[in-house]
Amino acid sequence: MTQTEFRARTAEAFGALRADSLIRSHHLAECGGRTADEAIDAGLPVKRVWLALCAEFDVPEQLR
Repeated sequence: MTQTEFRARTAEAFGALRADSLIRSHHLAECGGRTADEAIDAGLPVKRVWLALCAEFDVPEQLR
């Protein structure tokens, strides 16, 4: 998964404004307490970050 695809899927799942806020400010337990941006910058696979976000917010399976 690319960062472009990650951002598009996040916007689809949460809406553009909420997605941007979540990516920058929500700390993901599965990513060591980092935000999505921090986790990706630290080198975690983008797909892992996406799945962590999906798990924390119960994103429906069809959007994952």
